[in-house]
Amino acid sequence: MIVSTAALALSLLSLAISHPVERRALPPVNSMMDESVAQLALYLEHLELSLYTGGYENFTDAEYTAQGFPPGFRENHEATHAQTISTILSDSGYTPVPPCTYKFNYTDPTSFVDLANMITSTGIGAYLGGASLLTDDPALLTAASSILTVEARHDAFLRAGVGASPFPTAFDTALTAVYAYNIAQMFIVSCPQQLPLIILPKLTLVAPTPPKNLQPPTPAGTTLTFTFDPSTFFVKVNPSAPLYIAMINMVTNITFIEATKVNANTVTVPVPKGAAGAAFAVLTTFSGGLDETQLTQFGSLAGPAEVVLS
Repeated sequence: MIVSTAALALSLLSLAISHPVERRALPPVNSMMDESVAQLALYLEHLELSLYTGGYENFTDAEYTAQGFPPGFRENHEATHAQTISTILSDSGYTPVPPCTYKFNYTDPTSFVDLANMITSTGIGAYLGGASLLTDDPALLTAASSILTVEARHDAFLRAGVGASPFPTAFDTALTAVYAYNIAQMFIVSCPQQLPLIILPKLTLVAPTPPKNLQPPTPAGTTLTFTFDPSTFFVKVNPSAPLYIAMINMVTNITFIEATKVNANTVTVPVPKGAAGAAFAVLTTFSGGLDETQLTQFGSLAGPAEVVLS
């Protein structure tokens, strides 16, 4: 999203695009790993495009400004991102993953922007997590990075629109492909084609809800309550065995917190000290010692659940 005062700059950019001096070739996809990263990026861009399209078609500029948002809040770049990634895949001989059917729960501009902040944080995490896997062509990494920086600007603008800090943390949180893909499933009704990634049992944050305007930030020690269905676990877990919430937050920081069992399908944990921004919680039997890749591969009972702290 961009502010309407940039309209002149956008008009000049559109003119430059329609009458280019030289058009650079899009980078190729040179390996199955590159393809998997690009397909997930496209999968998430389709999700964001549907979300933002609904957000600006369902509400007028007047409704946005009435709730305190700046003029021009309804503009976005997701169609360009999706088209560019689709073209990169097609030009390299791959079939781009098609859009799904989605369901988003929002009722007004403010609840739409709150939801957009959550989903955009997931997209940023996916681009960060995929960056280390794009090793076959530096040009493809550069293209992905150029989208990531725009996504970060979108998120900052969304956050500023609800009165939150545009930059609540010194670092953003990277996500593995599986974790980003599972967050996306919350909003999907059906898909003509899913990606070949595992869908984990669901972990749901039921309390607390993020504070209005994300202010003040949720303090350390605040009780988080999660629910899950043990019958969906991929492994059998002894009911008396301790459970932990692995909280993924910023760079490679994972905090393992022993959970208090409320009942067979509910646990609570305190917000760990230093956690901020968007964190992602995973239910596990491991008390520590795993990085995010290992936690994804063999340590996850359920999750992730996104926890917006500030």
